[in-house]
Amino acid sequence: MSQVDLHVVWQVMKWPLAACLVLPPLLVYLGLHVVKREVIFVDLALAQVATLGTCVALILGYDFHDRIAFWISLGVTFVAAALFSWSRSSHKRQVPQEAIIGITFVVAAAGVILLLSRVAGGKEELEHLLTGDILNVTSGEVGQRAGIFAVLAGFYGAFHKRFALISDDPEGAYAKGWSVKLWDFLFYAAFALVVVSFVRVAGVLLTFAYLIVPAVCAVMLTQKWMSRLAIGWGVAATASLLGLWASYQMDLPTGAAIVCACGLLLVLVSVFAVMRMPHA
Repeated sequence: MSQVDLHVVWQVMKWPLAACLVLPPLLVYLGLHVVKREVIFVDLALAQVATLGTCVALILGYDFHDRIAFWISLGVTFVAAALFSWSRSSHKRQVPQEAIIGITFVVAAAGVILLLSRVAGGKEELEHLLTGDILNVTSGEVGQRAGIFAVLAGFYGAFHKRFALISDDPEGAYAKGWSVKLWDFLFYAAFALVVVSFVRVAGVLLTFAYLIVPAVCAVMLTQKWMSRLAIGWGVAATASLLGLWASYQMDLPTGAAIVCACGLLLVLVSVFAVMRMPHA
């Protein structure tokens, strides 16, 4: 590859690369909580609800990039966050929380389809909302989201021990007299802001992949939170590099290429984890 080609590649890929390296660590952290809580589809449900909010904004006549569209999407997602925090209990319910999350996802997905059927170019809008447009992310979008994520990382870091206990041992948190539903709402409300911010540049599928796949890989390899966070970021970064390279070399959709790279790394990590298990 010539120096001119490298310059072109860098100009095209520098901000997508920055987005894929700088933004996922917080998603990985949240994914570790999701895996611990065994509510795997909560992030997908929140992402779909965020998409539903964007569709509401489109129906009202706003453009996808209008600021009001972001706030409508965030407001709808906060409602879902309140629902998820309310649905959690210290006692086993006849209807598990995962069922509420699944129903929320299905209804939100159906609502997206219905609303976009009333929007000109609805099929293209649906594809955009699912797969995002990470290849065309700008320096402003990366910088803005990096700032938001830094503030939220500080919030989660300040209350990590509390959130970790609620994720690991909710009965213990109830025994301490904590208001678990309130802390769950704060957790999911900040989670919603992360999801809404990232979905608008990366789409639903890539957001879900960054949240779950690196976390699952990390859980299979180590027990410690910080080690899991480091491994998860490493997996996300590697998948991003592989996906961006494949996207450029083979002219593939960038978001889908990164998601498939995440899946490939999950298979490799799974094989490694099985091989290193002690044989009976």
